[in-house]
Amino acid sequence: MFKIKNLQISLNKKNILDKIDLSIKDGDTHILMGQNGAGKSTLAQSIMGNPNYLVKGEISFNSHDLLKLDPQQRAALGIFLSFQQILEIPGVKIYDYLKLLYKTSHEKKFTPLKFKEFLKERMAILNFNEEFLTRSLNYGFSGGEKKKMEVLQMLVLEPKLIILDEIDSGLDIDAIQAVAKAVNFLKKEKQSSVLLITHYSRILSFLNIDVVHLLSKGKIIKTGSNDLVTEIEEKGFANFLKA
Repeated sequence: MFKIKNLQISLNKKNILDKIDLSIKDGDTHILMGQNGAGKSTLAQSIMGNPNYLVKGEISFNSHDLLKLDPQQRAALGIFLSFQQILEIPGVKIYDYLKLLYKTSHEKKFTPLKFKEFLKERMAILNFNEEFLTRSLNYGFSGGEKKKMEVLQMLVLEPKLIILDEIDSGLDIDAIQAVAKAVNFLKKEKQSSVLLITHYSRILSFLNIDVVHLLSKGKIIKTGSNDLVTEIEEKGFANFLKA
């Protein structure tokens, strides 16, 4: 289980998040919505251990105190965070990179043939063909390809806690469906938990949602079921801020 209790986050002595409480059970999907500047990405970055933020309170995952661990140690526990700003790395072949990711995150070892089969299964979820593996990591990629590459890394790592920060932003409907398919695959195969940050409801129609949170000015102001997404879409964020 992932748990946040009385979380307070500041940057350069300016408070960004205050008194955040959040618990995600194994296999559950939580959605975090809110206006730009509400603190959504700050929360995601702090969970992963971004050293720029001053964090007080509690963040635990499967009984591990994350505040005592660096980002690499958190990742080793099975926590994955997608990046919004994705680097291009010319000369690093995707196949070699994914092979290294698998090797460093799994005890089970594959023969080269078995690993290619493993990759092909996951690439098919995202509609990537084998030629994709010969390209340099994110080099010359479109914005959508870069985001799908993030999701392919997630499928190789098979994390226990998936944090997706606006992964659906800028994607067409086919790519959104592919991303949702990847999330559902890991939820089914690995009982992965999900915290998905989004502004839009498009991707949510392809996921089974357990809890929705609305974040505003550094605080969770409302928590509910999937019906809350419909309410936000109909009334807009401003109505909740007035309330």
